[in-house]
Amino acid sequence: MVTYQLQVAWLPPALAGLVIGALFILPFFLFSATAGQFADALPKEQIFRAVKSLEIAIMLIAAVGFLMAWVGLLLSCVFLMGLHSTVFGPAKYAYLPQVLKPAELVGGNGMVEMGTFVAILLGNLVGGLLITLPEIGVAVSAAACILVACWGRWMAQGIPSITTQGKTQENAEKTSELSTSAPSPINWNPITETWRNLLLARQDPLVFKSLLAISWMWFFGAVYLSQFPSFAKEVLHGDAQVASMMLVVFSMGVGAGALMCERLSQRQSANGLVPLGALGMTVFSLDLSAVSSGLPASELQSLTTFLTVPAQGHLVLDLFLLSASVGLYSVPLYALIQEKAQPDHRARIIAANNILNALFMVVSSIGVGALLVAGWTIPQVFAGMAAVNAVFALWFFASTSDFWAAFKRRWRGLI
Repeated sequence: MVTYQLQVAWLPPALAGLVIGALFILPFFLFSATAGQFADALPKEQIFRAVKSLEIAIMLIAAVGFLMAWVGLLLSCVFLMGLHSTVFGPAKYAYLPQVLKPAELVGGNGMVEMGTFVAILLGNLVGGLLITLPEIGVAVSAAACILVACWGRWMAQGIPSITTQGKTQENAEKTSELSTSAPSPINWNPITETWRNLLLARQDPLVFKSLLAISWMWFFGAVYLSQFPSFAKEVLHGDAQVASMMLVVFSMGVGAGALMCERLSQRQSANGLVPLGALGMTVFSLDLSAVSSGLPASELQSLTTFLTVPAQGHLVLDLFLLSASVGLYSVPLYALIQEKAQPDHRARIIAANNILNALFMVVSSIGVGALLVAGWTIPQVFAGMAAVNAVFALWFFASTSDFWAAFKRRWRGLI
């Protein structure tokens, strides 16, 4: 809407994406620590319902922004939806280990990861289609946002209470201990509480390094997601449909990799999949860079024309396998953090993860922007990411022997 339909002097289209992304990420820096405290102190299902009720209110405000073409109001709603996600995330990931057995955590996280990326995909595609409908696009988009928010609130109502779930004896005992202990007072200072959360995460070296590994995944993925439009147009000489196709393939790949984790791990420790995912991220990133380098200039191609070129099939396959590797890499790490973190501060550990994720994504955007300004091509950026990913993986697996040992134990089963 901002890029194609509105002429806003103070927000040129070239900056709109950066501003919107920054506004969405900002609450993760400001409020993650506080959100983690709430998620540890309050019943998770109550947080889900409160957040989803807030979402309806935000979407009603956004509907006014859509209908009146008030960009400032819409940007405020982007910030509020970032706050919504900041509060929702720690409760969501802390809820899973309270209702799932340890052997079910990988599968549960795989479902969450798959659902998240499919939702991102559908939101981008459906939102982009609705807003361009002649004459009614703005009104339909506003109505769709409200309907989706109401649907989410209805679904949240059906989430079972922790006390009604069939838990393992260990989880029941932990829940009983938590219910009899006095909750810690809320620290409303985001700076001191953020630092406190990071120190809390560092108490367990394996958990803290796993947080860093997840944040690295978001650093890595942000490079690709942010460059898809330019990569499709400037390197592959494809139109907007080609860029959308790349987003579809990437989302499907992450979802497929996430769902494969449970099958490949056979409901045992999935730590051995993390090195396999890291290897795939490097190999397929390098191959994607090689395939896309030096393509001859041409007119912008439609999606149909693009897919008829045999070499492009190789590129699409690389992208799918690259994103599937991201799914294999990330799901076991989330499951490990949920299993190893102490129940009384599990949500605050996840809040620390969100803070680190946001920080890594910001650094990723700045770093890639600097490389492009310095004259690097996008394929060269992808090759550079492959090299840096290999360096990070070597450090991570050398300093945390659990993953490499699990990889060696499971190798015969994987092949």
